[in-house]
Amino acid sequence: MSLKPSNGATRTVAASRRPMRYWSMKLQAMGCLLVGHQTGALAVFDRMVAAWPDDRYARISRAHLLAAANRTRDAIADLRTVTGRESPPASAADWFNLGYLLESAGETGDSEQAFRRAVELDPKLDRAWYGLGLALIRLQRLDEAVVALKRNTELQPMSPYGWYQLARVQMDRREPDEAHRIIRHLKGFEPKVAAQLEREVGQLA
Repeated sequence: MSLKPSNGATRTVAASRRPMRYWSMKLQAMGCLLVGHQTGALAVFDRMVAAWPDDRYARISRAHLLAAANRTRDAIADLRTVTGRESPPASAADWFNLGYLLESAGETGDSEQAFRRAVELDPKLDRAWYGLGLALIRLQRLDEAVVALKRNTELQPMSPYGWYQLARVQMDRREPDEAHRIIRHLKGFEPKVAAQLEREVGQLA
């Protein structure tokens, strides 16, 4: 999994009323990103957040850069600010990104709630279903994990990741027939993953 790009183009009435200094700083940050100068862009976003702490674009953009710099806690703080406001409302991508970072930080219970909010807002967000499945596995709520991973595989039938995790969960649930059914399915388009699963299932058995 990785962070999902948010719809940074979304503009609120408040954002449209920003002064020229805001738009100048935004262009400066975009220029830094265009040439790969992430440190410079981060410094600009720091100034934007200091000046306009309620600005969704600056918060989300800074969170992405903080996450890339392994400053996970700081990125989580920005995304918590974004998702904690009613206006402008957070998107499914915002909630997914928060869930992803919370999972990375070991806050599995909170990540589950963030992923659930993401799929409520966008039931077709396959990676959020996958993230929810992983969180539920770590919480040892395997029956719920099966539901989430099945939804992921419905949305991304040719991706091996959801199928792989689903097979492992079925073995943990003492459902080897289901795991072997998945392996047979994977042999049709991901033989290497199927072979790996066969070895792992054999060891688990």
